[in-house]
Amino acid sequence: MKKNYFLCIFCLFWLFSCKNDEGIAEITSTSFVNFNINEVPYTKLSTYSFFTGDLKDLNPVKKVIPYEPSSSLFTDYASKKRFIWMPEGTKATFDGDNKTLNFPVGTVLIKNFYYTTMQPNNTTKIIETRLMIRKSSGWTFAEYLWNDAQTEATLVTGNDFTSGSAKNISFKKENNDIVTTDYRIPSEAECYACHKLDNKPVPIGVKPQNLNKSHSYPEGLKNQLQKLVDEGYLVSYPSNIVSTVDYKDTSKPLDLRLRSYLDINCAHCHQDNARCDYRAIRLSFSQTTNLTNLGVCVNADEPIDASIKKIVSPGNHNKSVMNYRLTSVQESNRMPLLGRTVVHDDGVLLVQQWIDSMTQPCN
Repeated sequence: MKKNYFLCIFCLFWLFSCKNDEGIAEITSTSFVNFNINEVPYTKLSTYSFFTGDLKDLNPVKKVIPYEPSSSLFTDYASKKRFIWMPEGTKATFDGDNKTLNFPVGTVLIKNFYYTTMQPNNTTKIIETRLMIRKSSGWTFAEYLWNDAQTEATLVTGNDFTSGSAKNISFKKENNDIVTTDYRIPSEAECYACHKLDNKPVPIGVKPQNLNKSHSYPEGLKNQLQKLVDEGYLVSYPSNIVSTVDYKDTSKPLDLRLRSYLDINCAHCHQDNARCDYRAIRLSFSQTTNLTNLGVCVNADEPIDASIKKIVSPGNHNKSVMNYRLTSVQESNRMPLLGRTVVHDDGVLLVQQWIDSMTQPCN
């Protein structure tokens, strides 16, 4: 009897650790995540078994690890819950403070977009879940739209994902203003536009400079990079990472908050070999100690008029192209072009305060 018992255990272990031709576990018994790299993306989000209980609660199973960058990308005031899952026995490696962690094949980055004040009753509603899946050929996108009942999210495929779509929503901001807008569901091309670097799709937020902060886990506060090490997801990381900050943290220096905000919201396009590399500015956190890279006293590629021609005109946000584009909602003028349809009040105020704080005029 005892011999048969151990034989069954062995069979179960073998079943749940079988490998496909890329050496990635199709099902991992330690995390209970269902993942076959030759079959993903699945039609339904629930098929992956990333979450336990009611799907809408986004309660992760073991080894689906939550994370949060120091500053968050603004997406029409949507809240976000982010997670990382990696196949058993694989690890990411450190490649630089400002470079995306070098993730192994099979990694899935999970990003859920939701509102807690949907009108008319201040309800919580998840709009979409975006996956980035690391295959042997590189990163791929999978977009899932949630149903109104919040019981399932379905893969957007074919022409829908090619062209993108919009969903009309109304929600309440923290200042109690009601916002009604057409929330943009990105197309595959739009995903690629923001995630393109060296003509390849790459993640944006999972850089050590953005993750080198404490996060509240069920077992308590822990540095997020250390959490990945402890979970077996990261080999190691240095102790001297030059890190971004939470742009909302007013205890931090104004310029550090500003640089952190621009890094997460703008730098993925305004960097070498990215979508807007032809522009005059470079907004990655590691490059913005140089005021010229920030556009200070730099003539804009596309000036607004004779009075608004500098990207940043020290001491006067009203004469700065950066402020103009951040406060515009017109598709031909606004920046960022993708990811927002309304003005981000806090972000604009931060930029204006920073511009107005400078006293040295342009020559």
